[in-house]
Amino acid sequence: MQTQYRCNLADEIPYTRKHYPLLIIISGPSGVGKDTIARRVIETNPAAFYFVVTATNRPPRPGEVNGVDYIFLSSDDFAEMIERNELLEYAVVYNDYKGIPKQQIREALASGRDVIMRVDVQGAATIRKLIPNAISIFLTTESEAELVRRLRERKSETAEGLNLRIATARQEMKRLPEFDYWIINAEGAQETAVNQILGIITAAHCRVTQQPVIL
Repeated sequence: MQTQYRCNLADEIPYTRKHYPLLIIISGPSGVGKDTIARRVIETNPAAFYFVVTATNRPPRPGEVNGVDYIFLSSDDFAEMIERNELLEYAVVYNDYKGIPKQQIREALASGRDVIMRVDVQGAATIRKLIPNAISIFLTTESEAELVRRLRERKSETAEGLNLRIATARQEMKRLPEFDYWIINAEGAQETAVNQILGIITAAHCRVTQQPVIL
């Protein structure tokens, strides 16, 4: 769906601009708060945003809800989605498969809503290649020490698994320059990160030239 905004420059020069929904990628290492920040952004205007739910073959963690936190699939069902080319991208992340279903993105864009997805750094790189006009945002903590603290407090890993995540996070931080924007999700300052992302989205909608997202 396309909406046209009409502006009058100096009340004399008519100018018409096509408005297209955006695809916003929120990425960064584990533990930086990608899920929380993405959902807080959407809560500011649920009618304007759509949150992409990632599919995975890993079992739910305590408190996670199917279809809300992730789409939890068996390994066989995940393999079928790969065979039918139903995933925008997929990857093995810490020995589990994760992927982005195409259909929910198409439906959200067709409704005129901006689509927000949270993906790991590897997935973000794939999506940027497939959709060059996607907006990519790299989310970090204020320091590596803070990131390690958050990972330890989750207590969802074995000691070996935690060390792997920390080592991976250090490597992922090196890919920050590949992104369009960098937001720090500081402890106790989530609203600042949310408002900065909303500002990026507003600026993108004010671009003179806009292009549709094509999957």
